Amino acid sequence: MRFLRLISSSAAFSLRKSFYNKQWFLPFTQGPSSSAGDVEMREFVEYIDSLKNYEKSGVPKGAGTDSDDGFDLGRMRRLMGRLGNPDSRFKALHIAGTKGKGSTAAFLVNILNAEGYAVGCYTSPHILSIRERILVGNPAKPVPAEKLNCLFHQIKDILDESIVLENGRLSHFEVLTAVAFRLFAQENVDMAVIEAGLGGARDATNVISSSGLLASVITTIGEEHMDALGGSLESIAMAKSGIIKHSRPLVLGGPFVPQIERILRDKASVMNSPVVLASGAGNRSVIKSICFVDGRPCQFCDVVFEVERDLQLSSNLLDVKMSMLGDHQLQNAVTATCAALCLRDMGWTISDRSIRAGLERTHLLGRSQFLTFTEAEALGLPGAAVLLDGAHTKESARALVDTIKMAFPDAPLALVVAMARDKDHAAFAKEFLSGARLEVVVLTEVNIAGGIARTTPSTLLRDCWIQESERMGIAVLHDKMPEYQESFGDGSEGSLIGMEDRVILTAADSSLADALHAANRILKRKARKGPALHVVTGSLHMATSVLLSLRG
Repeated sequence: MRFLRLISSSAAFSLRKSFYNKQWFLPFTQGPSSSAGDVEMREFVEYIDSLKNYEKSGVPKGAGTDSDDGFDLGRMRRLMGRLGNPDSRFKALHIAGTKGKGSTAAFLVNILNAEGYAVGCYTSPHILSIRERILVGNPAKPVPAEKLNCLFHQIKDILDESIVLENGRLSHFEVLTAVAFRLFAQENVDMAVIEAGLGGARDATNVISSSGLLASVITTIGEEHMDALGGSLESIAMAKSGIIKHSRPLVLGGPFVPQIERILRDKASVMNSPVVLASGAGNRSVIKSICFVDGRPCQFCDVVFEVERDLQLSSNLLDVKMSMLGDHQLQNAVTATCAALCLRDMGWTISDRSIRAGLERTHLLGRSQFLTFTEAEALGLPGAAVLLDGAHTKESARALVDTIKMAFPDAPLALVVAMARDKDHAAFAKEFLSGARLEVVVLTEVNIAGGIARTTPSTLLRDCWIQESERMGIAVLHDKMPEYQESFGDGSEGSLIGMEDRVILTAADSSLADALHAANRILKRKARKGPALHVVTGSLHMATSVLLSLRG
C-alpha cells in the first residue's frame, strides 16, 4: 500500500529573491488586469474593470447557449457598427474549444510570423498584463501601453455612448474584444487569430462574418463550463459549432467521441463547410524522443499529416524540436498545422519551413513552462526542476501527468496545488493519485480572480485529497497523526526509518516559498537520487503568482 504526504498551506507569497527577465512568448494566461508597466494606461484599465466581468463573477447558467438566457450577440454587433465595423476590415482564423485554444493560437501566430505576415491575435485570459490579450505585428507582441491608451481615448466617447444605449449591459469582454478588433483594423494586419471566450455561438468574438473568416478551428470538447453551455457535452458541442461559417473550412482538433464529432460534422454539412480532422487516420505524428537543453526538456516530433478528402493537404516535417511538451501539445501543433495548410490551399504562402519554425519557436508562460536554474534558485530550490502549469480540469491534469511521466519518469515529485472553488477537485486529485509518482503534495491558496469567494481553502483541498486517496486505497500520513509529529512536528528532524516510501502530510507556514522549502526538505531527508521535480499547478493564478514574484 502506498502512503501519500499532503501539505496544506495558506498562500501569502513572500519569496525572498526576485528574478525575471524573460522575453515575451505569447503569454496566454490569467492574472490581474494590470501590471507595473501599465501605469500609463491606468484610465483604460480602470474603465474596463468597472464593467461586468464574468471571469471574476462566474458565468451565469445558460449564458453561452443559443437561448433566451444566452449572451446577446446583437449588442456586440451594434457596438461594432458604432465603431465602423472594424471586424470587416481584416481576415480572421477563429478558434473555439474546451482545451488547447491558446496553444493552437500560439502555434498559428508563430507560423504566420515566420512566413512574414503581420498578425493580430486576440486571446484570454492573461498572466501579467491585460495587454497580453492583444498581440499585434511581426513578431506579434503585446500591444504597447501607449498605443492601447491612445486608441482608448480615440473611441472612449463611442464606448460611453454605447454603454448608455445598451443600458449598462456591455461587459468587460465585449469592450475589450471591440478594442482588439479596432486595433487590428487600424494596424492593417494581414490576418488575425481570434480565440473565442465562452462557447462560440453567443460569444462576443462571433461577430466575425463568413466573408471575413478564413477558417474556423474547434480544438476539443470537454465538460468545463457545462452549466453555462447547456448542461451536456452535446450542448457544448452545439455552442462551439456556432463559429462554423458558410463555405469556410472547419479544422477539428480532437480526438472527439463519435456523437460529438457527428454534431460538428452535421453543422459543417449544413453550412457547406469542408472538414479537416486533425486527429484522423491521416495524422501519423509522433513524439520520438526527449532531450534537455539548458536543463529544460524539449521533444523531438515528426509532424506527419495527410488528408485527401475535401481538401488536398499534407505535411511531412521530421524531427521538429518542440518546447511545448506532451501528446496534447503535439495534437495542438498538428491542429495549427492543418489550419496553416488550409490557408495554403486558399492561396496564402505558407512554406513547410515556416510551419517548422513556428512550431519550434512557440512557448507559453504558465503552460508546461520549466523555469531556468536561476529562477529555481530564486525560489529557494537550487538544482531542482520547477514546472509551472495552469492545469485545472481532469483532462488537463491527465495531460500534465503524462508530460511529467514522459519528461521526468524517475524524478521525486513534489506537487503544489491551489484551485478555484468551481473546479472538480476530486477528479483533479484522482488523475495525479492514479498516474503520478508522488512524493509530496502541497495544498495551498492563491489569489483567484474574483477574490476570496472563488478561492478554495487549503484545508478543504487537503480533505478532498485525503478522501480521494482513501477511496483509492492509498494511505495518508498527515500532520495530525502522531507518526508525523514524531518526525516533523515543531521542526523535528526525527527518524525516517520505515517512512522512506511514504508520502508525508504536513502543514506548511504562511507562504508558498515556505511550502516549497518544506517539500524540498522532506525530499532531501528521504535521500532520493537525482534532482527533484516541483510542479506548481491547479490554477493559472499559481503561475501568475510565481512569475510576478520572480519578476519583482
